[in-house]
Amino acid sequence: MAVYRNTFSDSITSESLTVSQETDPALIEEVRTGLQKTPKRLSSQFFYDAEGSRIFAEIMHSPDYYLTRSEYEVLDTHKADLLRQFTPDNRPFELVELGAGDGLKTKILLGFFEDQKADFAYAPVDISVDALEGLIVDIRKQWPDLPLNPRHSDYFSALEQLSDESDARRIVLFLGSNIGNFAPDDAIDFYRQLHDRLQPGDLVLTGFDLQKHPAIIHTAYNDRQGLTKAFNLNLLRRINRELDADFDLTAFDHYEVYNPETGEARSYLVSQKAQTVQITTLEMTVPFAYGEIIHTEISRKFTRAQIEQLAQQTGFTVSGWFTDGKGYFADVVFAR
Repeated sequence: MAVYRNTFSDSITSESLTVSQETDPALIEEVRTGLQKTPKRLSSQFFYDAEGSRIFAEIMHSPDYYLTRSEYEVLDTHKADLLRQFTPDNRPFELVELGAGDGLKTKILLGFFEDQKADFAYAPVDISVDALEGLIVDIRKQWPDLPLNPRHSDYFSALEQLSDESDARRIVLFLGSNIGNFAPDDAIDFYRQLHDRLQPGDLVLTGFDLQKHPAIIHTAYNDRQGLTKAFNLNLLRRINRELDADFDLTAFDHYEVYNPETGEARSYLVSQKAQTVQITTLEMTVPFAYGEIIHTEISRKFTRAQIEQLAQQTGFTVSGWFTDGKGYFADVVFAR
């Protein structure tokens, strides 16, 4: 039995999730303020209710959505290299995954690390309790002895809680190009906060979608199956359900644009007519003009120079760079 499991298993195998059934206060505030801005805005972090998580799982398997396949290839090809990066001195380590979702790609690492009898635990963190509960059940079936410490939490609260529980090296996973959803200044702030909460020797493995032919990127966010459209519109369905609103989903359309000069893909919901929406819980009336937009998501694409600059600006060093065969995607190790 590995040292990590003997020493820390009592503190990291708790799988109880305490979740409020009330509407997320952050969603209330986002809707209240975001729909009064010009242009109107709603954060993509609220895409992931149960239905949103289900749709996104379909998106990841879409032939037009290259990101999942590309990162899967990176992790599968370089899993042994990553384990060597994570265990230079054979210390036990804890994989802390921010935004774990269904763990599809992470399971490549979990399975390999288990086969290699690595001394580690897994702490998935997600704001979607449905995704987290499903992930826990699935992992328990595949690796019943793997120490688990799931957190239904925001990222930094989870890191602060976990830092008090063991002296193992922390390997923070931030996969799936989630960093692309951050504006540039927010990305810098995010990594600076990570840096402040980690110890020397801790690592961050981040998935970055790299800049490539604009048509490939545009199609990924405007897929022929209409999954991204359904994913975007589901945000309005969630507001209808949780805040007693009356958005007519047939009166809004999904619109995606990619700007290769800035490397930004942006998603919008577009009002297809002049209309008024009532949000009863908030006692709000929201007018929409024909063609008016709600900005819902930004997905930035990166160059290697931008990634290296991000590490330098936030106190990290790049200690590992791994890409797929086409050079579409990179998983990059930042060392604290």
